[in-house]
Amino acid sequence: MSWLSVQNVDVFYGRVKALSGLSFDLEEGEIVALLGNNGAGKSTTLNLVSGIVRPTAGTAIWNGVDLAKIRAHNLVAEGIVQVPEGRRIFSTMTVHENLQLGGYRVTSKAVIAERIEHAYTLMPRLAERRDQQGGTLSGGEQQMLAIGRALVGGPKLLLLDEPSMGLAPLMVNQVMELIKAVNDQGTSVLVVEQNAKAALRIAHRAYVLETGTISLSGTGAELAADPRVVEAYLGGQ
Repeated sequence: MSWLSVQNVDVFYGRVKALSGLSFDLEEGEIVALLGNNGAGKSTTLNLVSGIVRPTAGTAIWNGVDLAKIRAHNLVAEGIVQVPEGRRIFSTMTVHENLQLGGYRVTSKAVIAERIEHAYTLMPRLAERRDQQGGTLSGGEQQMLAIGRALVGGPKLLLLDEPSMGLAPLMVNQVMELIKAVNDQGTSVLVVEQNAKAALRIAHRAYVLETGTISLSGTGAELAADPRVVEAYLGGQ
C-alpha cells in the first residue's frame, strides 16, 4: 500500500462538488506535485489530507491511518504539516518567534531549539534576520519562514499550497531548491503549484487536476514533455 493513498474521494462545499472520484498516491520519500488551473480542486485536496475538509465518499489513508478519523489539529502530531497559501506568518512577531510557534505540539524545548537551528542552517537568510519582524521580510523570505515554521513541527509529510505565488523568478528557484533540500533530508512533500515548470523540475511524480479529478499523471519529466501539459501549463514552450 502507498504511504498516502487517496481513493475515489468526493468532497462537497454545500451543493458544489469540489472533488469527484479523486484517486492518487504518494510513496514515502517522494515529492508529488498537483497541477491545475484555479478551481481545479488542488487546495481542497491538500485540505483533505490535512483534515480540514472531510470526504463525503472514498478514503484518504496515510501510513495506515484513516485521515477522516483524526481531527485536523491532531494531524501535526501524526507528522502531517501544511504550509497554507499566502504564508500566514505572524507579521508582528520576530522570525525566531514564528519558528518557535512551529513547535507548539513538541514537548521538548531541546528538540524545538535543535529544529530551529536546522532551519537556520537550511535558510541562512532567516538566521540573519532572526530578530526582525516577520512582516518586514520580502515575499520570498516570508515563504521560507513559513516553510521553516512547518519544519519545526517535525513533518513526515509536508503539504505546500502555492509556495511560489507572487515571487520573482530568482526567488521561485530558491524556494524550489529549498523544497528539494527538505525532501533530500527525508521529508515527503505534496505540493500544489500553478507554476508547473518549477514544480515539474523537482517533482518525482505529478498529477494534473481538472474539475476535481485527475486527468493526467506521470513522472515530473514525463509531464514536462507531454504536449498537453506544455500547451496548457507551460505556455506552449
